Amino acid sequence: MTVKAFAIGLAATAMLGFTSLGAADSAEAPHRMHDHHQHETQHPMEDTRTLVDLPEDLRSHMLANMRDHLLALQQIQDALARDEFEQAAQIAEQRLGMTSLERHGAHEMAPFMPEQMRMTGTAMHRAASQFALTAGDASAVGDVRPALADLARVTAQCVACHEAFRVQ
Repeated sequence: MTVKAFAIGLAATAMLGFTSLGAADSAEAPHRMHDHHQHETQHPMEDTRTLVDLPEDLRSHMLANMRDHLLALQQIQDALARDEFEQAAQIAEQRLGMTSLERHGAHEMAPFMPEQMRMTGTAMHRAASQFALTAGDASAVGDVRPALADLARVTAQCVACHEAFRVQ
């Protein structure tokens, strides 16, 4: 499988995980979320995710951040498909990594977030910073697989958070 094919597959997987809000490693995930492939005659499953009630301005800000995270993931995968590892690393660190926390206003939202949501978010940002380091090394070592594995760890945190929480 080529790097480009893998990146396209990873993009599709990330998009599905983000939009369907499925779980990365939860055996009960199919039973917790609405199955988007159900027939119209069936009733959807109840959404059992924890509701995080945010003030409207913070809710809008958080949703905009998540859309930017998804865009950053797409741009990272595009850069990887073109063997532009340094660009992928730069996007990851600036938009998703630990250095992006201030830009995203994390300190303003943290008081409204459940502890597990904060921990999952921090794990995502740490995983993105690790990916940035690994992606930066990919061209020197000639192997993109460690970077792709680290990128999968980033998206796994996104999926885990979306599986557990919803904002309103």
